[in-house]
Amino acid sequence: MRHQNYYLAIKFVGRRCEQTDGKITGTHKKFIVLLFQTKIVIMQRSVLAHRSSMSGETTNGSSPSPAPSAEPPVAEVAQLALEDEPKISLQDQFKAFSKFGDTKSDGKLITLSQSDKWMKQAKVIDKKITTTDTGIHFKKFKSLKISYADYNKFLEDLAKTRNVELSEIKKKLANCGAPGVAQVSAGKAASAVERLTDPSKYTGSHKERFDASGKGKGMAGRKDLVDASGYVSGYQHKDTYDHAH
Repeated sequence: MRHQNYYLAIKFVGRRCEQTDGKITGTHKKFIVLLFQTKIVIMQRSVLAHRSSMSGETTNGSSPSPAPSAEPPVAEVAQLALEDEPKISLQDQFKAFSKFGDTKSDGKLITLSQSDKWMKQAKVIDKKITTTDTGIHFKKFKSLKISYADYNKFLEDLAKTRNVELSEIKKKLANCGAPGVAQVSAGKAASAVERLTDPSKYTGSHKERFDASGKGKGMAGRKDLVDASGYVSGYQHKDTYDHAH
């Protein structure tokens, strides 16, 4: 049973690595450590069981007693398997945005421009916090680039001055996604599609292709069909003569 759980855990790590294009994340490292621990315990159990059986046979021929052994951390492996994808930390985002637009950056220092892009994407920069505010507080460090430690001080100073919760700023920065990935609002997209597909707002020849209820007229809305009924154009009392006489 322990061997089966061990190999199931190996398969799970393999699938996680495939999902992340082979990148080793923090969760993967935990799995690898636990797998090694599990394998060591399994080997220890096998050795202890073998020694116990050998000693039992050589003494009085009695049946060997079960060897005491520690339980491998299978429960912890199962718990990790149920966890969601590892969350990206603020420091991970700092490294990503400090490299954004700068191929020579090593991810240790960030510029004001990169910070502003990060804050705009995270919607930290709004009516309460502007680029003027970020520029004033950033330039207090008297450097074009600042480290992660200084950046935390920058955020603390900014939050205190503008009377904004520091934890809320950090949460937005950590959860804004990869650099350059704009999060489109579904509400705005839906309203734009609704406006463009509303026949009542059409003009010119496009308006003639739909009736008052918004239903398309088909061929009648695309071509000028010849009326062969014998009535003049614009006559309002068509097919009413027989009913009146």
